Amino acid sequence: MAKENVHKDHRSRVRKKYLENGLDSFEMHEALEFLLFYCVPYKNTSVLAHNLLNAFGSLSAVFDAPYDALCEFGLTETQATMLKLMPDIARLYIDDKHNNYEKVFDYDQAPDLILRKFIGRENEQVLLILLDAKGKEVFCGIVSKGSLNDTSMPIRKIVDFALRFNAKSAILAHNHPSGVALPSRDDLETTAHVKSALNLIGVRLLDHFIVADNECVSLAQSRISSELFDIYND
Repeated sequence: MAKENVHKDHRSRVRKKYLENGLDSFEMHEALEFLLFYCVPYKNTSVLAHNLLNAFGSLSAVFDAPYDALCEFGLTETQATMLKLMPDIARLYIDDKHNNYEKVFDYDQAPDLILRKFIGRENEQVLLILLDAKGKEVFCGIVSKGSLNDTSMPIRKIVDFALRFNAKSAILAHNHPSGVALPSRDDLETTAHVKSALNLIGVRLLDHFIVADNECVSLAQSRISSELFDIYND
């Protein structure tokens, strides 16, 4: 005999609430409970949602928690994978919704675009944006993935991409998982090396952004030191 789902009516009511009022009508624990419906059968996911939020501190912290930590908490591989999938799905959705390669790139909107690109990324990574002669975006993607605290800037790869897409200008960005958006001396020196390499093929490096949490710092607009200013003062 099939096991009766004692939470069936409750789950139906929650789904109806969502379809009629949207997720904005949910508390954080209710939203997580609702998501867990689809990977936790025959169980009160409200208790599990509360326990996850209490253990990790917030909904975003649950999604950002390491896969191993979620499994150690007691989730199955399927359940932990689904939670880890959420930030990546959010980033793909936003990218797809806002991508418009026929539109001239709006430099003023660059920080917002770059912050979206780093949603859910736990390790240090390098983002490259390439623009054509008319200022239209011809490439935007991650070109290097490093460890939690270190990544090497792939200068040759950046040059190769710029040549392949016939770019005339470029923007770099990388994240600091430590949560501090201030540039290090290595950041400044690496930026100078990338700028010089791109200059050799007629591509101008417009900026290098550093992302940490919800901050996006522009090296081109910063006046942290004369060395930093000199990098961008042709």
